[in-house]
Amino acid sequence: MDVMPLLLLVAGSAAIAAAARRTWVPAPLLLVAAGLAVSYVPGVPEYTLDPHIVLPLVLPPLLHTAATDSSYLDLRAQVRPVALLSVGYVLFATFVVGWALYLIVPGLPLTAALVFGAVVAPPDAVAATAVARRVGLPSRVTTILQGESLLNDATAITAFRVAVAAAVGEGATWAGGVGEFLLAAVGGVAFGLVLMAPLHWLRTHVKEALLQNTLSLLIPFVAYAAAEQVHASGVIAVVVVALYLGHRAWEVDFATRLQEEAVWKMVAFVLESAVFALIGLQLPVVLGGLGEYAGTDAALYALAVFAVVVVARFVWVYPAIWLPPVLSARIREREGRPGWKKPFVIAWAGMRGVVSLAIAFSIPITAEGEDFPQRNLLLFLTFTTVIGTLVVQGLTLPPLIRVLRFPGRDAQAETLAEANAQAQASRAAERRLDELLADERNALPAPLADRLRTVLERRRNAVWERLGQVNPVTGETVDDTYRRLSRKMIGAEREVFVRLRDGRYIDDEMLRTLLRRLDLEEAAAYREANQDLPSGAGRFRGRGDR
Repeated sequence: MDVMPLLLLVAGSAAIAAAARRTWVPAPLLLVAAGLAVSYVPGVPEYTLDPHIVLPLVLPPLLHTAATDSSYLDLRAQVRPVALLSVGYVLFATFVVGWALYLIVPGLPLTAALVFGAVVAPPDAVAATAVARRVGLPSRVTTILQGESLLNDATAITAFRVAVAAAVGEGATWAGGVGEFLLAAVGGVAFGLVLMAPLHWLRTHVKEALLQNTLSLLIPFVAYAAAEQVHASGVIAVVVVALYLGHRAWEVDFATRLQEEAVWKMVAFVLESAVFALIGLQLPVVLGGLGEYAGTDAALYALAVFAVVVVARFVWVYPAIWLPPVLSARIREREGRPGWKKPFVIAWAGMRGVVSLAIAFSIPITAEGEDFPQRNLLLFLTFTTVIGTLVVQGLTLPPLIRVLRFPGRDAQAETLAEANAQAQASRAAERRLDELLADERNALPAPLADRLRTVLERRRNAVWERLGQVNPVTGETVDDTYRRLSRKMIGAEREVFVRLRDGRYIDDEMLRTLLRRLDLEEAAAYREANQDLPSGAGRFRGRGDR
């Protein structure tokens, strides 16, 4: 097996994603553009997007990391709009886009057109929130988009299976389709509920951080594969398990959390970079099979389908967001009237991605002993729809937000809430410390007891200092200056440790122990200020930094 193409894909996509951090273009868009540009460079290997790899091996970890970063409580609060989009909209788009394609393309059977409708129905789990987080949309809108993208793949894959069964003559019926959908949805939830508690128990009882992280990497694949074995939704199973584990992550040992976060950021970075690059790299594969449709007809079909996909989302989103407050006084009192800007942004953020392409490539080659109707054209239209939504909507969403003057997150209000939460926690910690020190079994010398109180006070004051005055010379807050000086002191310690190792006063094993201790102290200083780790340690900005 030649591994060089895979190495080139991973290395190249990672380099482009890293370069995107220094531009105004979101990383997914730059990766797709690079893939398109590179696809025709002489000597570049041909990359075919294999659905048997993407769906069971790439989708589960991406869903897992997105769900663990989500808030179960926020998603529960937005369950109505999330359900209307992740289930209602996907089914609506399947029928509307499928029917439109049936009318547009002469000779295309309705069943084959519905297969295509299911393929392009779900907005992407990564792309949908990439731009939303970067432009600073309010948390409620981001939660709705993220919740939709976590669950809509399950609806689309189930609708696709039903449509394919009808297209290949397996006698699919409406009752059978509804039954398969219920089996997928209920079965996926059931598998998630069954697996989540035992998996969390293992995470909290396995004491070795390395084993815990190995378990963490296996969890999404186990949940997906177990559910798919009985034709339940592996996507839903992964999301349910991940939401539960993310909600209970505070119960896991701190060393595991530190390692796990770094591991999953790396996994997400590599996979996200590679899949968006793969989208662009499919251009030669898709164009090579167009045959009779190459030329003006194919371009006109692509423009028409893109327009239908965009308009259909607006047609669904506005009633889905507007009608519940109009029909229910209770909802109206709790949420207020949504206005027109929020549904407009939600509708415009319906970008498609790698899942649509993976599903499209899994369309069977034959149906009833003959070639599947216009399969190559369906692949081409999927590709153009994905590219069109990513480029057109992805590039225009940030300026659109600015033009609409969409209210962003209130950074000062969030900092005040953080400071108040830290103050309450610090008071509880002080009371607990006094109780512990009153016990003679916990006797400490006064300097060490004072050090515990100093650390606690430092943590409590750090948030408030971010709201304080800045240094007129450097422009830094007191907290910024503290962290900068702390890093310089730690840097001086590192230099001494390395010099002692080079002089053979300590060995490399001791050096690694001492450096890890300093690394944890430096990481703690960043996290106290609610900042990301330095560049290179975090996930790529396309998904939004914490």
